[in-house]
Amino acid sequence: MSQRSDALSVGGKGLAGGQIGTFSGAVLGISSVAPGYTLSASVGLLVAGVGLKMPAILIAGFVPMFLTAYAYRELNSKNPDAGASFTWSSRAFGPYVGWMAGWGQVVACIIVLSNLAAVAVQFFYLFLAQISRHPAIAELASNKPVNIATTLAIMLVATYVACRGISTGERVQYALVGFQMLMLFGFAGAALWKVGTGAAPGHLSFDIDWFNPFTGLTIGAFVVGVTGSVFAFWGWDTCLTLGEESKDPDRVPGRAGLLSVTSILLTYLLVAVALTMYAGVGTDGLGLGNPANEENIFGALADPVLGTYFGPFLSLAVLTSAVAGLQTTFLPLARVMLAMGAYGAVPSKFAEISPRSLVPRFSTIMSSAVTAVFYTVVTVLSEHTLTDTIAALGIMICWYYGITAFACIWEFRRTLFDSLRNVVFRFLCPLCGGAMLIGIFAISIRESMDPANGSGSSICGIGLVFFLGFGFLALGAVLMLVQRVTTPEFFTKNAWHSGTKKLRAETRESECPEPARGLVRTSELLHQAD
Repeated sequence: MSQRSDALSVGGKGLAGGQIGTFSGAVLGISSVAPGYTLSASVGLLVAGVGLKMPAILIAGFVPMFLTAYAYRELNSKNPDAGASFTWSSRAFGPYVGWMAGWGQVVACIIVLSNLAAVAVQFFYLFLAQISRHPAIAELASNKPVNIATTLAIMLVATYVACRGISTGERVQYALVGFQMLMLFGFAGAALWKVGTGAAPGHLSFDIDWFNPFTGLTIGAFVVGVTGSVFAFWGWDTCLTLGEESKDPDRVPGRAGLLSVTSILLTYLLVAVALTMYAGVGTDGLGLGNPANEENIFGALADPVLGTYFGPFLSLAVLTSAVAGLQTTFLPLARVMLAMGAYGAVPSKFAEISPRSLVPRFSTIMSSAVTAVFYTVVTVLSEHTLTDTIAALGIMICWYYGITAFACIWEFRRTLFDSLRNVVFRFLCPLCGGAMLIGIFAISIRESMDPANGSGSSICGIGLVFFLGFGFLALGAVLMLVQRVTTPEFFTKNAWHSGTKKLRAETRESECPEPARGLVRTSELLHQAD
């Protein structure tokens, strides 16, 4: 068997198989979540809504993600596929639902890529300002031409790394994620040390009631908080889109997904408790509830906690988090487009694999180009629009995660009650996770209509977030119908199974010596004739 055929993945799309283990998959999942950036941007917002109950809300946002992760694990164990949500939803509910699930993930990735790039630029110039002791340098991030040029440069580097191959990206992520997590743990440890020595401005004693969502919270505050915290866990499913490139495709991606989402929760809780005990939730000074610190809590607390020498390294950690997340978010986006191209849901050009790096280079480059155009247009129009796209992201996340959770139940419907394990992991976990996500989806729609939930922009009194969320879904429906007219094969009866057989046949043929390939083709023709 040739070296090339050895590298082919189980899905037959040409990806490099046997590259990702459980630990490396979890690292890539953590990188996609970008905990440094997420904590810096979300802690202030969560405290403004729920105060001391931030740990409880983080756990509440984790629960549907954790339950849905089991649905992903079970689906992957049966059919490891780079398309993940798109592939499994298509198998369960048909091509139209599957196409829209894939579209939801594509849009979510583009929105996150745009915002990660923006954050990377902000903290790049902030870090330069801190180490040079020239605060004016930080203002360069507000200069639109400079901002856009720097953003495009960072995206170009991230795209290059993603195109080099999954192994190159994996090695880069070990360094980026390692430094990011080291700084987060160091920051939390330093904050707790100052609490213990009486040097903390807030100096709150630990209270287990912070973890109890059933006391001290109104229903409205709880719902808004959970809706926001769900975003904090998005990205762990990157592990599942790498199923075809994993060492044990049936098991490794699911384990990596569960490990990454659990690790993220523990990191969030440690940092949240440390911040609360150190700074308190007041609205003055260094308090976490101070509106002046809301958008960048680490920027306000870095020097007080770590000192002027180590403080800038926390800004570097957030920059690292954004850059790492930028690079890994290209992975699921490109692979979903690859799968959609392989099965005929989008033009077949997206299914092309680089023969040298064994990655979907065309899909990666196109993803980068679309994101660059999207970011440039949105930034030129209004900086508030980018804020509203993040607010609309929750709609996209709950859309395709929820569909995938229910796809698990339908896929295994004939064996759901064959064992206690099946009842728990293939029925109850996906059902509860999917129901929670659908509930959050409905609430997000209602909340998005209020202009106050976002930048304040509105059309006819209805928040811009609502129009962005449904506008993205409507655009997807239009593109799906265009694809249905131009290339109808994917949407016709039995096309899904035919496409799967075709991919498997191509894989078997590639693994055969040259003289035997004609026999494979003949057997496939006979099979089709039958």
